[in-house]
Amino acid sequence: MHAPSIAANFKLRRLAIACAMCFVSVMQKKAVILLSGGLDSATVAAMAQESGYELYGLSFSYGQRHAVELQAAKRIAEAMQFREHRIAELDLRLFGHSALTADIAVPKDRQEAEMTTIPVTYVPARNTIFLSYALAYAEVLECSDIFCGVNAVDYSGYPDCRPDYIAAYQSMARLATAYAIDGHPLTIHTPLIALSKAEIIQRGSALGVDYSLTVSCYDPNESGAACGRCDACTLRRNGFARATITDPTLYQEKAA
Repeated sequence: MHAPSIAANFKLRRLAIACAMCFVSVMQKKAVILLSGGLDSATVAAMAQESGYELYGLSFSYGQRHAVELQAAKRIAEAMQFREHRIAELDLRLFGHSALTADIAVPKDRQEAEMTTIPVTYVPARNTIFLSYALAYAEVLECSDIFCGVNAVDYSGYPDCRPDYIAAYQSMARLATAYAIDGHPLTIHTPLIALSKAEIIQRGSALGVDYSLTVSCYDPNESGAACGRCDACTLRRNGFARATITDPTLYQEKAA
């Protein structure tokens, strides 16, 4: 009997590695990540990955004026080696009634103390719609975990970012799918919900998140540079300052 050739041994080794990777993939917990392309969703993805989850990203092209965030979502998914990243197409401009989906001016130059009521950047029922898509995706994946970057501290004006909303949606979701009633109850993870923007940035930085890949601005220019004046830019800029971490955001020259 002849000993296997070097080439044959190499092929066997590659096959063994491939089989091992497949086994790990099958055994690893899956999680659907609602990936907007922003700072919060990138941090949530890193936290899920640290917890041992295999990441399946879901982003949305919904007619938003800041569609540049979808390019950011793609960058994040690639950099963090998501198992899969899907972009759902829907058009919330059909309903409008938001500065992000209609011809309504984005508020600029507001102080954080002024951000106490529901702003015109609120998109009606957006998180309910996004979570419903994520619920369907999770069921297809036979997955019981969804990670979402909602935050009730910096975005207290958004009704669908509150803990009681998430709890209510999770209760509904556990009654809504075949996979759930077959003994796999869904959990919606919101690890950022009670953190300040500075705390989120510190947590993500400790996990190695590259925030230069992310986009937060509601009104970027055509090249993707942030306006530096909308609420999202203000919260982001202040968050980096309070975290004493350099802000890698590319701001428009007049806002720098």
